[in-house]
Amino acid sequence: MRVLRRFRSLPIRSRLALLVAAAVAFAVAAVSVTCWFIVERKLYEQVDESLGSQRKSLPYPVVENALNNCGRAPKASSNDYRGQSDSYAQVVQADGTICAFEGSRGIVKVADSDKELAKNAKLGAVTIRNGTDSDGNDVRVMTTALVANGVPNTMPSTRVLYEKMAFVVAVPLKSTEATLNDLSLVLLLVSGIGVVGAGAAGLAVARAGLRPVDKLTEAVEHVARTEDLSIRIPVEDDSEDEVARLSRSFNSMTSALANSRELQQQLIADAGHELRTPLTSLRTNIELLTRSEETGRPIPPADRKALLSSVKAQMTELAALIGDLQTLSRSDAGQSGDRIQVVDLQETVEAALHRARLRGPELTITADLQPWFVRAEPSALERAIVNILDNAVKFSPEGEAIDVILKAGELTVRDHGPGIPSEELPHVFDRFWRSPSARALPGSGLGLSIVARTVQQSGGEVSLQPAQGGGTVATLRLPGAPTPPPELGQDGAKGQ
Repeated sequence: MRVLRRFRSLPIRSRLALLVAAAVAFAVAAVSVTCWFIVERKLYEQVDESLGSQRKSLPYPVVENALNNCGRAPKASSNDYRGQSDSYAQVVQADGTICAFEGSRGIVKVADSDKELAKNAKLGAVTIRNGTDSDGNDVRVMTTALVANGVPNTMPSTRVLYEKMAFVVAVPLKSTEATLNDLSLVLLLVSGIGVVGAGAAGLAVARAGLRPVDKLTEAVEHVARTEDLSIRIPVEDDSEDEVARLSRSFNSMTSALANSRELQQQLIADAGHELRTPLTSLRTNIELLTRSEETGRPIPPADRKALLSSVKAQMTELAALIGDLQTLSRSDAGQSGDRIQVVDLQETVEAALHRARLRGPELTITADLQPWFVRAEPSALERAIVNILDNAVKFSPEGEAIDVILKAGELTVRDHGPGIPSEELPHVFDRFWRSPSARALPGSGLGLSIVARTVQQSGGEVSLQPAQGGGTVATLRLPGAPTPPPELGQDGAKGQ
């Protein structure tokens, strides 16, 4: 665990270099070990083939000479019948007695498998193993049944199998082991060079690959240090790797933050501008009332009543403006998942219509509503519909009609007022924007902004268009369904 924690604390470049080196080391080790075993197998196959070439019937006199030399060191011979002066040749009896052939290089230590084969000697029996000679040198040993030919008083081609005896022939493994040792050194050297080279290459690749990440890190640190959101990471248009995607995400994030900051600053500036007028008027009126009390010169009752009415109207205007700002700030922060519910749009419109009829009793408001269920924040959605209806009530002449239709998720509110000039339509949903013709009317210029933000966050869209014959048509489109989801009852609440 300590090693793992220390590894995680290393810089990412070092970790990548170590991982690459480890991967290469594993691969090189696997290849080297495989190569070594393949070469070892091939070399031993060659040795075994050399031993197998000596698996034949022996001249009877040679065998008899060996049997007469049991228990003694091999005699030197200038006539080596095997053709290999560096090999071992001996007879092993079932009890383990060794009878060396003339010219044998030495004595090979007897194994249990040799004695077992001698005890149960039969033609074709053979064992191959590694062993040692009497001096401790490694040898490759082949043991077969002892067969002699050319037995006296018989035909020269007669072959005789000696019972309870085995023929052992062996060759030294010094040259084979030397070759394998040299191969091991070469493979070890190559592996070491490969691992070191892989580590260096991994470090170089990590530096080259993480260079865009370094730029991204510098950009993030610059933003944290200076709060400058104008910085951008250059990204090639055709690049689709992870770093490019991360850079594009960073650029998108900084752009969104810059836009959000700009909107916040604009909101603060606009709010300050809108608050200045009622506050100034309110302060003036209060100062007049205060000065009247201090000087003892009372204001005429009619003027005092007008001042108090003005103060009350200004306080109402301030409260409405602050409420709109709070609603707009909640919309900017996004809707909370806890407040999102399945809303019966028909009921919401009916509630908003009730409020609109109270505010415009002199108007005729007709409604044709069909069921429709949407996912939204109930209070925010009702506030948006109320704003649309208030806008229609505000600009409708006395005695005119307002037509409200809800069909297949599309809510239309048509008034018969003066309408909106075409050049003003692109600005109607801007914050604090008010038509020159409507600046004398009460309002903060935030109502339609709240409508647009609420509808957009509910996945819908809203628009204002001139109506045929005069007036304006406000259209809200909200995704949903004519029936509530299965888990909800008809009243919009979850079934028990």
